[in-house]
Amino acid sequence: MAIGWGFAQNSISLKAHLNDSTHILTIQQELVYTNSSKDSLSHIYLNDWANAFSAKNTPLAKRFAEEFARRFRFAKAEERGATFINNITDAQNDSLIWERPEQAQDLVKINLDKALLPGQSIAVKLDYHVKIPIDKFTRYGVDSDNNYKLRYWYFTPGVYKDGKWQVYSHKNLGDQYNALHDVEIELSIPPKYYVASALKLSGVNTINGQKKVKLSGIDQLDSKLYLTKSFIFESLATKDYEVVTNVDDDELQPEIKSILLDRILKFYEQKLGAYPHKKIFVTRDDYLNSPIYGLNQLPGFIRPFPDGFQYDIKQFKTITNYMLENSIHINPRKEQWVHDAILVSLMIDYVNEYYPHMKLLGNLSDIIGVRWFHAADLEFNDQYQFLYMNMARMNLDQALSSAQDSLVKFNKNIANSYKAGIGLKYVEDFLGNEKVTKAVKDFYLQHNMQPTSSKDFQQILENYATKDISWFFKDYVSTNKKIDFSIEKLYKTQDSLRVTIRNKRKSNFPVSLYGLKNGEIVFKKWIENIDKTKTVEIARQDVDRLALNYEQKIPEFNQRDNYKAVTKLFNKPLQIRLLQDIEDPRYSQLFFMPEFNYNLYDGISIGPKLYNKTVLSKNFNFNISPKYGFNSETIVGSASITNRHQFANKELYAITYGIGGTRYSYGYNLFYQKYTPFINFSFRNKYLRDNERQNLLIRNVNVRRDMNPSRDLEEPNYNVFNINYRYSKPHLVDYYSASFDFQLAEKFSKISMSLEYRKLFKNNRQINLRFFTGTFLYSDAMETNYFSFALDRPTDYLFDYNYYGRSQGSGLFSQQIILAEGGFKSQLQPEYANQWLTTLNASTNLYKWFFIYGDVGLVKNQHQNAKFLYDSGVRLSLVDDYFEIFFPVYSNLGWEVAQENYDQKIRFIVSLDINTLIKLFTRRWY
Repeated sequence: MAIGWGFAQNSISLKAHLNDSTHILTIQQELVYTNSSKDSLSHIYLNDWANAFSAKNTPLAKRFAEEFARRFRFAKAEERGATFINNITDAQNDSLIWERPEQAQDLVKINLDKALLPGQSIAVKLDYHVKIPIDKFTRYGVDSDNNYKLRYWYFTPGVYKDGKWQVYSHKNLGDQYNALHDVEIELSIPPKYYVASALKLSGVNTINGQKKVKLSGIDQLDSKLYLTKSFIFESLATKDYEVVTNVDDDELQPEIKSILLDRILKFYEQKLGAYPHKKIFVTRDDYLNSPIYGLNQLPGFIRPFPDGFQYDIKQFKTITNYMLENSIHINPRKEQWVHDAILVSLMIDYVNEYYPHMKLLGNLSDIIGVRWFHAADLEFNDQYQFLYMNMARMNLDQALSSAQDSLVKFNKNIANSYKAGIGLKYVEDFLGNEKVTKAVKDFYLQHNMQPTSSKDFQQILENYATKDISWFFKDYVSTNKKIDFSIEKLYKTQDSLRVTIRNKRKSNFPVSLYGLKNGEIVFKKWIENIDKTKTVEIARQDVDRLALNYEQKIPEFNQRDNYKAVTKLFNKPLQIRLLQDIEDPRYSQLFFMPEFNYNLYDGISIGPKLYNKTVLSKNFNFNISPKYGFNSETIVGSASITNRHQFANKELYAITYGIGGTRYSYGYNLFYQKYTPFINFSFRNKYLRDNERQNLLIRNVNVRRDMNPSRDLEEPNYNVFNINYRYSKPHLVDYYSASFDFQLAEKFSKISMSLEYRKLFKNNRQINLRFFTGTFLYSDAMETNYFSFALDRPTDYLFDYNYYGRSQGSGLFSQQIILAEGGFKSQLQPEYANQWLTTLNASTNLYKWFFIYGDVGLVKNQHQNAKFLYDSGVRLSLVDDYFEIFFPVYSNLGWEVAQENYDQKIRFIVSLDINTLIKLFTRRWY
């Protein structure tokens, strides 16, 4: 066993005084650190959680910005925390040289006067004070009622292991890697505060108006401490433990809660072994930082689950997570998957044992209408595979062995832990005979309160395995390879079936083959070592269908091609469902739902949408959506068919191609039809947390328009060949985007470029810049400006923009603008350019969502001199690019606010596209 760090050899004693008015803890601390490695150490590292909040450029601050979490960026200085070190000395009170690494402000490196040899100890004295941050950032800190929720609130020793210091910056991942230590605390606080902690309370006295509290603990990793004005926790005694908790209890009686907690702890001991500490401290914040997703989204008045279930399952996850964190000492930044695999597999086992018939939707599954959906059939435990597969289908899944800080938020919070848990259950199903259960318990008993690693876990699991499971660690854990099989061929004789199974991916996963009769399992057989294809012969046994992964124990990418009919006519029956549903691989599914649209000329248009898309994304999609326009009194709508090829771990991650068509009104009793075949190449950085994206779209836009009897259309029917390249790198602090566009038509050709930059400064001032330039390469003499560049309102001859009244020259709908081409807000002359156009748009905020803007540009028309135009005004940006209002103030027209009909000069941006708005809220998760 590799030596990592000491046990009961590191000790911390500290005295802390709380100044409640300033939210500052003044601390005198003595740390005795023992070098239990084989190396001599010239320095030691300490973790300093609070200083991660000290500036807007710490790793924590950068993490918040990457995930578009604005609260920290806009917080006042007094709301953020920090650590201020007065001095650091040795046992003889001689000053020690210390520093903070440049890119890790929440670590302290102490240089030693002489090398610390293996087995030697050093005493370090620290005098410092901690400014406690508000709890709005991470749920830990001081809340609005002046209650204190402290975690990692004092200096703790880092871990030296495998020849190096394994220390990491705090990034709100809940994965600080501390060395085990004994701790003694003398806490001085105002008398109004109650103390809650997992530490042993050894004394409470009030002296000179201050409450003196003594706490102690042995072999600690996380000294979580709450100071509250009222005692918001309850202490519930079980047979062997005391549980201190404030997790929402659904108003259950204390006796019921004690029974449930006792059952949880007995289950833990049965599956793993005894927990080494007798006091368990779990809070509502612990649960909210790692909730049961789905349950946490339900409003309080909706209770689809039986009394006690929500409390039971929430407490099971929170308590089990807490006990694993404090007994299995594994590197949480690098090897969290071991912890997650054990946790989620235990959750699955617990629900299977005590709630075997619990549905994912609870009692909602029995409601008429809801029960018609396949979602109502899903078991509670089906959520784990479903939510992991959400990321796999989007080509955003990441290897379980990835460092926690390299994961996108959805993978960090949900998908990777679920993948780890269902992966362990996959191995369990493959091996059978409770081999995995025994191996996990043996791992826990051997390494409880000991340093350990994923290699130890692998060794024990392989020792118990009776089959080769190297695929689990090589492919399932260490890569994001997908599992995907299909039945390629079936040769039938009277007595046997010869089945050819195809492995659609370059992996070595085993797959289960089932024989079915009337939906019942006749046999189950594991097939291993399938390189590309493998043919097996089995007894016929009167089966009517064969299926791979029928019980869905394997997290397989595509289960829709896993069926082959033996005596039936079709491999799978057809199922038609109202509204979009969860994918059911047992059927060929088709969905229809009502859909509506709106524009001024068609009015509200309503009709059925027929499509194949399920909640999880698919590569092949089609939809047909005819609608009836109540104003135009005719059929309008759209249809499309697309296919996508995905490439894992490649910069070119997807190629999508297809054809789409629309028919709507572009004026009163005037219709257009648009048909567009296209191919799109999507690029991204292999490091998925980098939001950089590139797209190359090649398409041919075919437009047919009704003739307008009131005016001649220069070219009612036209084709435009279009190549468009887009680059974007969205970020809370620095936003970049660029677009290069080439168009070729019978009578013209043009190119254009737009560049956009947004910058959020440390003083919370924001500046937005946008540059556009475009020129015609050639153009025949055209009588109208239909194909010209627009200064403020593009004609949209490609019908790409969602205008609600695209042909209106006056009235409210004419005031809608799309920030494309010139991007001006005032309506100036000339408003079109048939030769070239160059503009610059800028804005900056005065206060929160109030901005001032200014636009300048040159408009050049044939046979005319270029004209310089400008405008300025106030921009009210409630949601950037989705809901904004522009109030012109001054332009070439003069003071517009003083002119007549000013209300008609106000412009607006509004988006009614629900998918566009959803992306605004999901961008921090993907």
